[in-house]
Amino acid sequence: MEIISDRVNRLSESATIAMARKARELKSQGIDIISLSLGEPDFNTPDFIKDAGKEGIDKNFSKYMPVNGYQDLREAISNKFKRDNSIDYNTEQIVVSTGAKQSIANVVLSLINPGDEVIVPAPYWVSYAEIIKMAEGVPVFIETSIKNDFKISSSELKDAITDKTKMMIYSSPCNPSGSVYSKEELRSLADVLVNYPSITVLSDEIYEHINFTGSYFSIGAFPDMYNQVVTINGVSKSFAMTGWRLGYIGAPLHIAQACTKIQGQFTSGTSSISQRAAIAAVSANPSEIHEMRDAFLSRRDFILEELNKIKGININQPQGAFYVFPDVSAFFNKSYGDFTVTNSDQLAMYILETAKVAVVTGNAFGSPNCIRISYASSMEKLKDAMDRIATALNNLN
Repeated sequence: MEIISDRVNRLSESATIAMARKARELKSQGIDIISLSLGEPDFNTPDFIKDAGKEGIDKNFSKYMPVNGYQDLREAISNKFKRDNSIDYNTEQIVVSTGAKQSIANVVLSLINPGDEVIVPAPYWVSYAEIIKMAEGVPVFIETSIKNDFKISSSELKDAITDKTKMMIYSSPCNPSGSVYSKEELRSLADVLVNYPSITVLSDEIYEHINFTGSYFSIGAFPDMYNQVVTINGVSKSFAMTGWRLGYIGAPLHIAQACTKIQGQFTSGTSSISQRAAIAAVSANPSEIHEMRDAFLSRRDFILEELNKIKGININQPQGAFYVFPDVSAFFNKSYGDFTVTNSDQLAMYILETAKVAVVTGNAFGSPNCIRISYASSMEKLKDAMDRIATALNNLN
């Protein structure tokens, strides 16, 4: 007898987590696997942040905390939004959650009713579509390609809007493409969205500081978009704090209050020690993490150089995050030994089985002609991995 809910049966497992699990299983069997599947910095959390966490332990921050986060952390986040994003959110407009993924889920569950449509530019982070499905909403995908740097245009956005559209969600820098929307590009999208005040925009800015453009702009900084935007961020990526599990939003007050209400019934407040560490992270000058950003840039340039040597690879130059997202469709319908590749799912498995490198199919991100390669790994591992990938792809004919 089937006892699992329809809600769960509608969901797909995260492809990035599934590939990481497969890589771990093979490693446990003694197989030399290089995992370039997860978006996790290989750096350790900076010492000044760890020290703040230790201080929180020593000062006995071990009791229940406010659901939406400690007041002094929300003050620090409010100052961070003013400093880095030119957005004025007061502390009551900020909600701290157990990772940016929970932040996104809180917002979607707060706003989406069954049948509501959510515009999602593709490629998109794997969990967007599944969170929308969990809320019984309908994801409406706008396809992009390398030709337009994986970005949507204002006309494409306008064409996707219907009387059921309730939300749009996107990331910049983008996971998985690494694309970054400029201020001018965001303005062109905003010029469409301001005509639909009932549409809320979720701007996922978790990779904000891993950005190679020299500038950054948040769509919520446009005065005429302020009341339509929820800005999502966190400390996992920029500060190498994935395991601390802390994300946050800045939002119109009624949305922040709704998210606090939901969170109060699911998890209550985020780990007290993570919150104490996060105060140090968000209060720090962004220059504190430029060393990590610069290392990612060097790795990106290396990966691009190596991929461009492989005949059939088509790739853009990502301007942020720590992923490359090449179009690999030239390798479809090719074979090596008993292995025939017909799509990106099979190509990812072919690379795993023959090159012993874990990457993620682009199909999981809504771009079936691509694969995602994370370069959040050491240069030594990247060099080995790229040699293996090149050999595997060159063997296909």
